[in-house]
Amino acid sequence: MNESSIPYLLQQIPDPPKQLYIRGELPNDQEYKFLTVIGSRKFTTYGKHVCEKIIKDLAGYPIVIVSGLALGIDSIAHQAALQNNLKTLAIPGSGLDDSVLYPANNRGLAHSIIKQGGCLLSEFEPTFKSTRWSFPRRNRIMAGISHATLVIEAENKSGTRITARMATEYNREVFAVPGSIFSPMSEGCNELIREGATPVTSAADILDFFNLTNITPVQSQLILLEPEEQSIINALTEPISRNIIAERLKIDIIKLNILLSSMEIKGLIKEELGKIYKL
Repeated sequence: MNESSIPYLLQQIPDPPKQLYIRGELPNDQEYKFLTVIGSRKFTTYGKHVCEKIIKDLAGYPIVIVSGLALGIDSIAHQAALQNNLKTLAIPGSGLDDSVLYPANNRGLAHSIIKQGGCLLSEFEPTFKSTRWSFPRRNRIMAGISHATLVIEAENKSGTRITARMATEYNREVFAVPGSIFSPMSEGCNELIREGATPVTSAADILDFFNLTNITPVQSQLILLEPEEQSIINALTEPISRNIIAERLKIDIIKLNILLSSMEIKGLIKEELGKIYKL
């Protein structure tokens, strides 16, 4: 992608990239609102659930979730977007060739992003290996390509804070999720709010900013459940273990494991810390 075809918003920053490499399909920034979602690699359960909840409630709207493919909140944001049929754009701190894609653990996630209509984006040569200085360079693209940046969790001194500062300098909206005054992972967000960032407690705050509250969201294709799957959904009035589900439904544990695996692939449930959650 040459300089003339670089997304309009990205062309407006003080140091725009001269060229961009892309794998997949870049969503049209005239049709979609781009939202960068960032946060700490050392995320808390609170941060994870907030990220998943907000992105889930953006489902059906013309919003692209942008993040950096890093471990932590970045990965959670990409995965939540995929699970809710939102397009997502990943901007790693490396080139885009599989041999150098960073972090290596997220290569499978990168392939899923491309497969579901999103893309990977980088200004670095395809075989460029990430370096200490490549991540701040990457961060300016994350801040510049989006209409707004949402900070889920951040320590006071972190790359996340740097990206938020860049977004402010580029005259982009910065959202921050308020958190506990006792949590180091919320210090950065609480400080951003004190400095003028918009506090976000639900997806409605973001939809309001994008003027999407009067738009009817596109409904995902209806998933027809088998009777046994519906019974499992009905049993999940709260997160419970596999053994409790088997006991309540009087179902063989081996058969239950097969059903749960299928339901997780469909995006109906998830398992965390030994308990099954309904999505």
